[in-house]
Amino acid sequence: MIYMADTADLNELKRLYAFFPLEGVTTNPTILNHSGNKLSTAITGIQELVGSGMVHIQMISSETDDMVREAKRYRTYFDFGDNFYAKIPVTENGYRAIRILKDAGINVTATAIFTQQQALVAMKAGADFVAPYVSRLDNISSHGIEVVSDIVKNISEYGLNGKVLAASFKTVDQIYRVSKAAAHSATISPELLHQLVKHPMTDIGVKQFELDAEGLYDIEF
Repeated sequence: MIYMADTADLNELKRLYAFFPLEGVTTNPTILNHSGNKLSTAITGIQELVGSGMVHIQMISSETDDMVREAKRYRTYFDFGDNFYAKIPVTENGYRAIRILKDAGINVTATAIFTQQQALVAMKAGADFVAPYVSRLDNISSHGIEVVSDIVKNISEYGLNGKVLAASFKTVDQIYRVSKAAAHSATISPELLHQLVKHPMTDIGVKQFELDAEGLYDIEF
């Protein structure tokens, strides 16, 4: 599964990229607001960290033509290559924009997905990634993991080229379950990325190794 960081906090990203095998970063206006960085500052800093890794930027326009112009402007402004993904919401105008952007050779991530049908239509329109919001579905008594599983199944059954980018997590268990549902990728907050790789028994085991090794490792390095 591809792991991406869902943040625009540059200090946190530096810490994560030092050890976590991330393959990209996703952003949106809410994330930018929390980071305190404007788009130009955040994306420039993110580019320096990710190199050729993926960068997903949310479009804020609501009209089709404006979404297309916005995506093209960001790709030019930041001098992106094929690692740029325009995040387009699955509205009527969004579906139109997805097709236009794909015809223009721009990668697309379809966002704000809450149903299997929204994802299926987005991929038929050409979306490279579809991003179902797992925790937000759970919050309204729906079943986020089941939606992810249904989308993954559709991709296989219909021979689609899109991939699932599971998003909106509140717990490590949700991430575990979308990975078991064969989600292709997940975008995860820094807090949960750190929790994902930790376990108290690991800490106990490492501490015991240190204690047992005392006086036994006699080769300098």
